[in-house]
Amino acid sequence: MAKRPRDPVQLAKQVFDIAIGEAEDTVSEAKRHPENVKGRAGGKKGGSSRARHLTPEQRADIARLAAEASWKKK
Repeated sequence: MAKRPRDPVQLAKQVFDIAIGEAEDTVSEAKRHPENVKGRAGGKKGGSSRARHLTPEQRADIARLAAEASWKKK
């Protein structure tokens, strides 16, 4: 796999050529964004997992602080 040029002018030319279809992109999608290959790496389940491990009192304290912060902004 060929690397992209480090020179900004050459890189801009290569990006332009790829955009207009005169050149193929040398970097595969998996190499650009490896986290997208497996999907989300756990970002969606973090908050619910944390909430399950908190006691009801801790959750209430967190909610109270959030409400106070929200009302301070207004």
